[in-house]
Amino acid sequence: MQSVDRAITVLEILAQHREAGVTEIAAELGVHKSTAFRLVGALERRGLVEQPGLRGKYQLGFGIIRLAGTMAAGLDLTQQSRRVCEDLASDLGETVNIAIPSGDMVVNIDQVRGSSAVVSQNWIGRQNPLHSTSSGKVLLAHMRPSDQRRVLRGRLEELTPQTVTDPEELRAEFEEIVERGFATATEELEVGLNAVAAPIRGLTGEVIAAISASGPSYRMEEDKLDAIGETVAKAGMEISTRMGHMETAG
Repeated sequence: MQSVDRAITVLEILAQHREAGVTEIAAELGVHKSTAFRLVGALERRGLVEQPGLRGKYQLGFGIIRLAGTMAAGLDLTQQSRRVCEDLASDLGETVNIAIPSGDMVVNIDQVRGSSAVVSQNWIGRQNPLHSTSSGKVLLAHMRPSDQRRVLRGRLEELTPQTVTDPEELRAEFEEIVERGFATATEELEVGLNAVAAPIRGLTGEVIAAISASGPSYRMEEDKLDAIGETVAKAGMEISTRMGHMETAG
């Protein structure tokens, strides 16, 4: 823990002074120069600090920007989507979630409950297998083929009797998802729970997240899912526009 604390302090020193040499860093840390050199070297290998010139001075590296950018993107997504989610939840009366990929899982990062939601279930932070949720299937459908194949070659857990675990059946479903613009999940994650999800695109058009509406199967009946899907897809397009994506003609 001491090494971690010292490494963070090095970053704070460089943030404060803009640049500093190993001798200066060692003095502020109260450690031997060789210790400071090892700390700076470890941070440099990770791209968190860099030595741009020959003067022996270090400054914060672009790795810091990469880490900060990832965090900022997540914050920006929840900020830009919040009003759209509130409007969608109000319109449908169901729970609306924003989800992003997390390895071979999908994780919910924001949630708005609709007026009809009778159970106060918090989905934020919950991870689920990609193949078992509407959001996960949206993300899978738009993944690079190599990543999609890797997921489908893995263990596809049957969470309910309705969970689709056959890779070929899922691939056929992905084609339909891409064509119509939304995915459905009918009691595939939990018995009695149906959901619809649509993609959210980033600046360059890549699918960065999914927006979903979920509710009990007795309210979100199968014959209503297509109509709900169109509404959710429009919400996804609105968030995509807010994230800088521009639809191209044709």
